[in-house]
Amino acid sequence: MTGDVTEALLEDLVRTSFAVMAVLNRVAAENDLSLTQLRALAILRDREPTMAQLADYLGLERSSVSGLMDRAVRRGLAQRTASREDARSVHVGLTAQGHRLGAELAAHVAGLLAPMTTRLSAAEQKRLAALLSGMLDPAPPVTR
Repeated sequence: MTGDVTEALLEDLVRTSFAVMAVLNRVAAENDLSLTQLRALAILRDREPTMAQLADYLGLERSSVSGLMDRAVRRGLAQRTASREDARSVHVGLTAQGHRLGAELAAHVAGLLAPMTTRLSAAEQKRLAALLSGMLDPAPPVTR
């Protein structure tokens, strides 16, 4: 890849990330959530990790995730359960209310991103999804 192509790709990636982050920040603020709380809800929509795993997913210290989950539990969005495998470990998951909110937020984000994504044909959207997955799966390690 030449320098010009790399530079253009990086510029487009950054511009895209700014546009997506603006949508995520807007949706979080409209729902009295921080961006990190929104990310946690998204992560918990399809899994019940341990607190340590959630900290790794978010790239945060465990103490920060503990406070984050305390607030989510108080709002009725999340719950903690003792691990069956390790008594020292605690899993976190969404409550029914948390799942409902997560689904609403995902739909809202999709609607706000639609003006960007619908510019592409169905085939282009599928190809972009495959390219992004190829870049991100498995997710790069988060450094603290």
